[in-house]
Amino acid sequence: MNYSTRSEVYRQIISLREQIEYHSHRYYILDNPEIPDGDFDLLLNELESLELAHPEYAAPDSPTNRVGAPPSRGFSTVTHTTPMKSLGNAFNEQEIQDFDRRVRQLVANDNPVDYIAEPKFDGLAVSLCYERGWLVQAATRGDGTQGENITRNMRAVLKDMTLIQGSAVPAKLEVRGEVIMLRKDFDDLNEAQIRSGQKRFANPRNAAAGSLRQLDPAITASRPLRIFCYALGEVSGNLQFKTHADSLEWIRSLGLPVSEQIESVQDAEGCLEYYNKMLINRDNYPFEMDGVVYKVANLQWQEQLGFTAKAPRWAVAYKFPAQEAITQVEAIDIQVGRTGAITPVARLTPVFVGGVTVSNATLHNRKEIQRLDVRVGDSVIVRRAGDVIPEIVSVIQSKRPDNTVEYAFPEQCPVCDSVIVYPGEEIIARCSGGLYCRAQKVRSIIHFVSRKAMDIDGMGEKMVAQLVSEGLVNTVADLYRLDFETLTKLEGKAEKSASNLLKAIDSSRSTTLARFIYALGIPQVGETTAEILAERFTDLDCLMGAGEAQLVGVPDIGPIVSKDIIAFFDQQHNQEVIQDLLEMGISWFSEEIISEAPSELPMSIEFSPFRDKTVVLTGTLSMTRDQAKSMLKRAGAKVTGSVSKRTDYVIAGEQAGTKAEKARSLEVPLLDEAQFLEMLGEHKLMLQ
Repeated sequence: MNYSTRSEVYRQIISLREQIEYHSHRYYILDNPEIPDGDFDLLLNELESLELAHPEYAAPDSPTNRVGAPPSRGFSTVTHTTPMKSLGNAFNEQEIQDFDRRVRQLVANDNPVDYIAEPKFDGLAVSLCYERGWLVQAATRGDGTQGENITRNMRAVLKDMTLIQGSAVPAKLEVRGEVIMLRKDFDDLNEAQIRSGQKRFANPRNAAAGSLRQLDPAITASRPLRIFCYALGEVSGNLQFKTHADSLEWIRSLGLPVSEQIESVQDAEGCLEYYNKMLINRDNYPFEMDGVVYKVANLQWQEQLGFTAKAPRWAVAYKFPAQEAITQVEAIDIQVGRTGAITPVARLTPVFVGGVTVSNATLHNRKEIQRLDVRVGDSVIVRRAGDVIPEIVSVIQSKRPDNTVEYAFPEQCPVCDSVIVYPGEEIIARCSGGLYCRAQKVRSIIHFVSRKAMDIDGMGEKMVAQLVSEGLVNTVADLYRLDFETLTKLEGKAEKSASNLLKAIDSSRSTTLARFIYALGIPQVGETTAEILAERFTDLDCLMGAGEAQLVGVPDIGPIVSKDIIAFFDQQHNQEVIQDLLEMGISWFSEEIISEAPSELPMSIEFSPFRDKTVVLTGTLSMTRDQAKSMLKRAGAKVTGSVSKRTDYVIAGEQAGTKAEKARSLEVPLLDEAQFLEMLGEHKLMLQ
């Protein structure tokens, strides 16, 4: 930024310091940040740049010279024997290359430098002090010099790790680590918080920090907290290590957790390769991390490099792109799903977050809007992680305009004006318009043609909406009445694409019972439930006539789902549509056909070569993957998606890839399609 006068520079420095102090207090003391970490880093970086350019305005009490924040008054304070420093941050590849160059210059080394690379956990840094193996003191980092005494709380977290036994344990030992909460544990905790009417945590870091700072240790003990140790502090005796990796292995040998993702890398290139690998897999790990950390491996070099006032010169944190950002709510719209579910959606001022530009965020339901108290005009923190739908984490109350009004959830469907209802005790609102609601009709058809349902390639959302709006399709059965002339008259539909679409529609007539059940769009019947129903009932008429007692007896089908299934098939309109579909030629493999086939074709499960065998399918077969799965399951096999030593057979079609290669390396028998059908005894049936 440019500032025209020295007075403007000074005013900006003072303003930045005040903002950073405010946000530090909310982050470190209240565990309730108001801005994303990335925005806080930007404030701190701007202040550092101004102070470097204008050293006359530097001050010893500036946030740029301090680690964290002072301990809160709820705990007694602990003075760290060795200060717990923060880490310098890097935000691009050039800064990592500069870090590596500075390290080599300071240690007078022209050869590649070895580093230890590890995840930068998004949690709370702590110090654990043991005497003769017993945990006698635990403290937060605090301001780096003094932290909060959380000994009783950490004993609840560490459980059996409060005592370290063994002849190698020194009389005094300090271990440093990060207390975190895994993603799944965080989700479960938030669900429990909501059920009990308590505060919902914004993210795992806040949940971990808030849980660890409870004045009642019993509350901390009830929270799913974990720790990963990453360094030694003060250690008595003559214990010496050559590398940082050696010290980590020793910590692990004591029974204390150390991250499994720690690796040794070399020079800047190795650091960047590790960063890219961790970034790509960021959402696959069970924990949250906001970057990676590099530490010079050689401990003698670490000592030689030393520290700045705030951070070690031998380590740096390379931050990941932000998954949270600040934006503004421009409107709140209502979407109507295929089952009538009413979902509020926030329309946002576009903001780049999580690698993409986000302009919409789900608000889930009426209760979520009430909990957040989100209003049109609010500044909000929006979060996007991986493929997760963007959502609003919190509202920045201090930025709320004076003229905002509380959002009023609609009582009527915005599409068909039908009354919005709340079935049973559900928090999900639903339009009562059923198939009279155009939104539900369009969504139902889109679901019907989707890849995991009837798989009609080329039938997109835009075309479905056009067909419905022009009255050409009123039910899913009408899709099979479409002809070439009708399709070519539609706007933007060329003859070739119309021909391809008709072929896709015709091809979809041959399917599986599980796909057909799923395609019907029965509330709460997803892909897996549809497969279970198809396996249990094998016949559509049997399923349609099943009562609650029969359905509840099926694995994973409870009273609520069974009622939805019965209600769906009880509706006369649904019965008529299903009959219409069958008359349009929809069909699937029937168990009756197989049972009536010549005795030499389908062997009984008792004598099946696939009975109790684990089978993997790979490559392209002449039949569909679902047909092959169905045949194997009827023969008593278990079909899985990955190859292991426990796999009995891999059936490989054309263009079989890595699964076939892995089967060869593990010496798992490979079958081609002809061998598979010959063993199954159904190859003649397939040719009829």
